[in-house]
Amino acid sequence: MIDLHVHTTASDGTATPTEVIAEAKTIGLEAISITDHDTFAAYDEAVPAARDAGLQLIWGIEISTKLMQPGKPHGKTVHLLGYFMKGPTPEFLEWIEEHQRARHERNLQLCDRLKELGIDVSIDEVKQLGRNMAGRPHFARVMMQKGYVQTIQEAFDKYLDERGSAYVEKHDPTLAEGIRHIRDSGGVASLAHPIRLNKFGTQEEDTIRQMAKMGMHAIEAYHSDHTEKHLERYQLMARRYDMAVTGGSDYHGDNKPDVKLGTGRNNNVAVPNKLLDRLRGLSR
Repeated sequence: MIDLHVHTTASDGTATPTEVIAEAKTIGLEAISITDHDTFAAYDEAVPAARDAGLQLIWGIEISTKLMQPGKPHGKTVHLLGYFMKGPTPEFLEWIEEHQRARHERNLQLCDRLKELGIDVSIDEVKQLGRNMAGRPHFARVMMQKGYVQTIQEAFDKYLDERGSAYVEKHDPTLAEGIRHIRDSGGVASLAHPIRLNKFGTQEEDTIRQMAKMGMHAIEAYHSDHTEKHLERYQLMARRYDMAVTGGSDYHGDNKPDVKLGTGRNNNVAVPNKLLDRLRGLSR
């Protein structure tokens, strides 16, 4: 088995890259991809750890993008996975650094918004947990530690989610732009956890067909949020629109304690190694 959707302390996971590699080796995974949000920072540590463990490591990343839709001026958030069999190009790394700077600016605005609501959370406290890739999960943890909320979920529900009182709009690239940058860098672009599109029936299929026309290579059919019926549906759509299939647990360590590396939620993920063959064929 393999796991092509894994997060570490380089973004919003709680396990270090070395810890992830060690766990993957222990449970018998043959390959993994660390897909931290908008960063490849984990790979400085992960590459030698994977080499020493004899584990295949595929360069990966998860990018937040916007799918522009009628009646929604800010678009709909869509997470895009990028896989690079030979590693990312300098041009792609430069593009990602631009988004890291935008993330930092958003965090500063979020601190100001929370202070207006009587919640004292500093950027230094957040960065102590999330370092350069601090984000909303780290804000939530600080808020819980300081007693403003009882749980991380409460922090999101009341303040940090799109309907929360402190929410700050994130200026993400469009989905089409993200796909283009991944393709131009020789990578493979895959739609992450399609169930989170929150579209159903023909509307969901029309959206995925639209993405295929944009150049999306693949769809993440295997995921911890997916039932067996979801898996079958997304595999069918992949065949229908000549897309490859990817999959992974979306492991975040203690931030998602019910999701286990390699096996997902209640063993609902089992990604076969053979999926890598087509991804290699699509990459340049």
